[in-house]
This record gives sequence, structure tokens and C-alpha cells, in this order.
Amino acid sequence: MEPNPPPGFEPLFRSSPFLDHNGPFFSRANDDGTFVVGLRILPKHANGRGGAHGGLLMTMCDIALGYRTTRSQTPSPMLTTASVTTDFAGSAKVGDWVEAHVEVHKVGGRLAFANCYLVCNGERIVHASAVFARTGDRPAS
Repeated sequence: MEPNPPPGFEPLFRSSPFLDHNGPFFSRANDDGTFVVGLRILPKHANGRGGAHGGLLMTMCDIALGYRTTRSQTPSPMLTTASVTTDFAGSAKVGDWVEAHVEVHKVGGRLAFANCYLVCNGERIVHASAVFARTGDRPAS
């Protein structure tokens, strides 16, 4: 099975050995300057029952929450995940396309707060809320 994303999605703008191992992840820019992170559920992402593993979905939330919150300001704050709370309201199966939609609530001097919804087949299947510790700002490039 190929990880073919829907039209408008490109490989995620940033990667790491961890993301390469767990992806491939994609992103699509929105008209308002924000973005959505997406993932096609492949056989390697499945649990023993053939659904997307909960740990993978939590990882997707953490990736989307962190990248979106960091890119919500200029200069971009350097953030470290302090807490992620995840609630599962549904599931995804092999072959499904899952999108992470993030709402940044506040980026303060020491902490940042955001929510994420994973959407599959038009339904919200996961809600995650995160708190990040701000450790400084990235230099302007």
C-alpha cells in the first residue's frame, strides 16, 4: 500500500529519524497561513486488531501540536512538550487518511497551550490538548 496523500498535501516540511520511521507525514497549507498535518494509515501503523495504533495517533497529535504552535508566532518560540492529554472518540483503519487540525490558544512567555483534533472520514476521532514549556525563541532567518 502506498501512502498517497490527497491533492494539496506535500511531504511534511520538517523531519527526523523518529518521524521518518513512523511516517510518512504530510502537510497542507491553509488559506489563513496555518497548516494541517496528514497521514495515510499503513499496515505498519496497525495494532493487532488492524486499526491505527493509539500510540501512533498520539504521536501525530504531538507532532502537529508542536509544529503548529511553534509556527504561530514570529519569531518562532522554542517549545518542549510538558503535557499532552489525549481522548479517543473513534478509530482509523489501514488505508484511512487522518488529518490533524490544531487550534493554538495562547503562547505566553513561559507556557503555550493548544488543542488538536484528528479527523478521519469526516469525524473527529481523537482530541488532544497540550501544554508546552517555552525555552526561548528561534533566531530569525
